[in-house]
Amino acid sequence: MKEIQGRSALRLRRKYGTVIKEHPLAMRGKGKELCFMGSIKLGLCQMKVCRDKEENLRQAERVLRQAAAQGAQLALLPEMFNCPYENACFPVYGEPAGGQTWQFLSRMAQELGLYLAGGSVPELEGEKVYNTCYFFSPQGEELARHRKIHLFDIDVPGGQRFKESDTLTAGDQITVVETPLGKLGLAICFDIRFSELFRVMEAQGAQVILVPAAFNMTTGPAHWSLAFRSRAVDNQCFVAGCSPARDEGASYVAYGHSLVCNPWGTVITEMDEKEDVRVVRVELDDLVRYRAQIPILSGRRTDLYETVKKADNTI
Repeated sequence: MKEIQGRSALRLRRKYGTVIKEHPLAMRGKGKELCFMGSIKLGLCQMKVCRDKEENLRQAERVLRQAAAQGAQLALLPEMFNCPYENACFPVYGEPAGGQTWQFLSRMAQELGLYLAGGSVPELEGEKVYNTCYFFSPQGEELARHRKIHLFDIDVPGGQRFKESDTLTAGDQITVVETPLGKLGLAICFDIRFSELFRVMEAQGAQVILVPAAFNMTTGPAHWSLAFRSRAVDNQCFVAGCSPARDEGASYVAYGHSLVCNPWGTVITEMDEKEDVRVVRVELDDLVRYRAQIPILSGRRTDLYETVKKADNTI
């Protein structure tokens, strides 16, 4: 990756899991606030994941091409799209940044002219394995990298048990990236349950938050839609989740139901459990309208309480 020069270099993040390169802006006004302009055509790519990495990449290419053919400007793949969701598989399927899957995502973004949130993959760095989402520009440049902050360690009696921390290392950075489409936040699956994280991303200006996620058949029916709608309402922004399609024969059965929620908490599109590609128009101008109707963000009593990020995560 090339290092950016001049004033833009001040925006370069020094650790992975954050913005690596800020893309040239087309939406900055005279003040400090990001202007809300136009719309984004967002493609959700809900695909099945199998035990063959090469086949997973072929399937990802197929759904990305479908999204591009439907006019998507921005595409989102599922969590662990190149790898079965199993602790034993994460180190085996893992690759360092710049590896096969990274190169595949970069090539697809450039060939299709898309901003691409590449779901998540197991990323190797030394002895550590991270659950990582790479974000690419239409030029194939990696603009940001989010490593899952909150590891999925649950044990529901009579339901799902999983402990990501057996193999994965937690990320330690909050990821928001500016693009000509708008300001985009990145989170991964279990991150959605932590409202403080989303409030910090909103405070950094996130208009749309992209969440590759793989809820299961215990947590999905109970909390999937609720969690995404809650984060959208709390922060008066758009929140999109992309899941793998359901495979009843897998050791970990994904819920599916990829969706997009608007700032009012309305689910503007939701799939079922099967493979699907859906492109939805996200109207950024709606942010002004919803925020004016119910002044949650402007009405906060920051003299009494405030959610802030730690200093070492500051741009």
